[in-house]
Amino acid sequence: MKKIHLLSGFFFLIFHTSYSQDFTDIEQKIKNYFPSQKQYVIIDISDQLLYLFENDSCVNKFPISSSKYGIGNQSGSNKTPLGLHCIARKIGSKVPYGGIIKGRKFTGEIAEIYTDKTDSPKDVITTRILWLKGLEQGINRDGKIDSYNRYIYIHGTNEEGLIGKSSSHGCIRMKNNDVIKLFDLVSINTPVYISK
Repeated sequence: MKKIHLLSGFFFLIFHTSYSQDFTDIEQKIKNYFPSQKQYVIIDISDQLLYLFENDSCVNKFPISSSKYGIGNQSGSNKTPLGLHCIARKIGSKVPYGGIIKGRKFTGEIAEIYTDKTDSPKDVITTRILWLKGLEQGINRDGKIDSYNRYIYIHGTNEEGLIGKSSSHGCIRMKNNDVIKLFDLVSINTPVYISK
């Protein structure tokens, strides 16, 4: 959507991030759980896109990769869970671009970032982690379906060339510059809804 504003005799173009999906039901679920929350994230697996909303306007859109094994919530399935989550922890604020994170700690190593279709043998976590906590009992919270205990993250990857298609091991992968930007924009407890 594009709006034109007239200011001091000059035209200024302000571009708002657009999206094709109708997120009305999802936004209502978020507001029911977080009535005063002005910022939230919606991840649309069908489009492999992450949307950042502020005050009911989409302010950023990023390509992502969800699990190559599909949608699911069971521990050990390597599938991406659906439903309402929030950001429980932010990890890696000082990790350099491409820095490899293992056990939620920077190893000191820098990954080779592939921009082609290379599918590396290891699921390398790079640059930043946003650790998600499930909020819906029976969907992504407690027992063997608990997203937090499954270590479901939004994180950077060395396989940037595969972003935009299902290629992860359960987490939400982002390009490294994009996950740095998102990391700086969101806060602990920001709602994150993963939709199919």
